[in-house]
Amino acid sequence: MGGGGHLYALDFDGVICDSCGESSLSALKAAKIRWPQLFEQVDPRMEDWIIGQMHTLRPVVETGYENLLLIRLLVELQIPSTRKSMVSVGLTVDAILENWSELKPIIMKEWGEHRDSLVDLFGRVRDEWIDKDFAGWIGANRFYPGTADALRFASSQVYIVTTKQSRFADALLRELAGVIIPPERIYGLGTGPKVEVLKKIQLMPEHEGLMLHFVEDRLATLKNVIKEPALDGWNLYLGRWGYNTEKERNEAESIARIQLLDLSDFSKKLK
Repeated sequence: MGGGGHLYALDFDGVICDSCGESSLSALKAAKIRWPQLFEQVDPRMEDWIIGQMHTLRPVVETGYENLLLIRLLVELQIPSTRKSMVSVGLTVDAILENWSELKPIIMKEWGEHRDSLVDLFGRVRDEWIDKDFAGWIGANRFYPGTADALRFASSQVYIVTTKQSRFADALLRELAGVIIPPERIYGLGTGPKVEVLKKIQLMPEHEGLMLHFVEDRLATLKNVIKEPALDGWNLYLGRWGYNTEKERNEAESIARIQLLDLSDFSKKLK
């Protein structure tokens, strides 16, 4: 193996981009389309409360469509008459944060929802927002301090590995960071699980001899990588600034494979 440079596979939301404001607003728009009767009882003050709670709940979201489910669940917590799910009785925001992976399949079944139709709706609502008010959509996102410069001046090879739809990641990189990453280096929703994408990247002949680094803000994703012996060559990092909880950061400290990363160190590493 020749010595050589570094390759960074980067998650997008929660590592490069703080998209929580945008994803929560997009999901609220989409939820109003999906469940119009439900939202007849929701006033602007409650909408503000919901958006505020979404910042707390953001660490549980793996794929964008889950934001719609969370918003509906928050409405059920506030307005008992809208309940279509037994799980929302006595539920708290903290309990959602703690038990989301168990709650999600139950509410989807009770509400008769399907992942693909929610993914399509969420993407469509975003596309409409972008068409009608591109500046407003861009402005609802922000890049974490220093990340745009780090990407712009990176001497390492950079890949984006995200559960966001590629076209949205690409638009934000161009507009917010002034960074153009070739489309073949952006692996978005629909390109397969992140562990499979990392395998694909490491097997590319042009990457032989490079040090491999994967930066993520979801502990569960890093734990999935650790389970794959084929990915033993990757250096793994959990970004402290991203969408994770103190409990998850403490757990990551006890896992030898995972390094906790501060935002300032991340920007230095890419350069």
